[in-house]
Amino acid sequence: MNAISPAAPSAAPTGRIVLLTTSHRVAPGLLSWPAWQTLHAADKVLCADGAHPQLPYLREAGIPVEEESPAAEDLVGVCAGGRTVVVVATGEGESALTDGLARLAGSGRVPMPELELLPASYDLPGARLLDLVQVMDRIRAECPWSSRQTHKGLAKYGIEEAYELVEAIEEGDRDELREELGDVLLQVVFHARIAEEHPEEPFSVDDVAGGIVAKLVHRHPHVFGDETATTPEEVKEHWLRTKAVEKRRTSVTEGVPLGQPGLALAAKLASRVRTAGLDVPLPRAEGIGYELLALAVRAEAEGADPEAALRAAARTYRDAIRAAEGVGE
Repeated sequence: MNAISPAAPSAAPTGRIVLLTTSHRVAPGLLSWPAWQTLHAADKVLCADGAHPQLPYLREAGIPVEEESPAAEDLVGVCAGGRTVVVVATGEGESALTDGLARLAGSGRVPMPELELLPASYDLPGARLLDLVQVMDRIRAECPWSSRQTHKGLAKYGIEEAYELVEAIEEGDRDELREELGDVLLQVVFHARIAEEHPEEPFSVDDVAGGIVAKLVHRHPHVFGDETATTPEEVKEHWLRTKAVEKRRTSVTEGVPLGQPGLALAAKLASRVRTAGLDVPLPRAEGIGYELLALAVRAEAEGADPEAALRAAARTYRDAIRAAEGVGE
């Protein structure tokens, strides 16, 4: 009969370290259920930042938090015996602690506790817009150039950025498109920040966002209301009908900016005429302007954007010029 060897004593439990991360873009106290469970069950909760926005809410929930920033070796020692320690990460992160734990684990000198990263709150879609508003607010207050800008002074940049966005779209450059969208967004946030300082009629970026949200909801009754639209044409019909009620315009030409490029202006006027079902003959006059007007109206009727078509042709012409000059791309 073979003797049965006694079982080797099991290793002492090494415990668990949980690094709890939160998003500053989500209101403090709005933590996930797993985060609350872990916090309540923890043997010790630590936070190096005594002013961390989550601390009042944790303490209100009956969770004692110690304001400490232990070294990796000390934290591992606290976990000995199977204890769970939660470290509430500061806004700057806990790089010193995580680097120290990594070095300690790599040394093989001590048994390491279980390490876990637990996100307690996540950014909602669009949350980074809050960062943009915050950054713009600081720039407006502290930058010598930005603090002196006005709506009129910035107007030219809005036009330039819009054109650069259109160029990125037409070129099909995804990286450039992302950057140019950011530049256009900056113009919106910048103007909204300036508008906050108006002495009589101030408004903020929240007012701007609230206005466009209300407009979108009102003009999409087939999405947010009881109406039905199954084709793009029906959607456009809803949009134009609700827009007409909102604006109470007496002419289809109202709201068409006359300062836009000529071909775009001609096409927009033609679109308004066609949509309203009006029979308006083109002016009978001589000159290149009237010839261009007729071409723009024809392009709009055929579903083409005359500005985009001319830009495409101009780019081809540019390439031909460079080829004639012997200039490579």
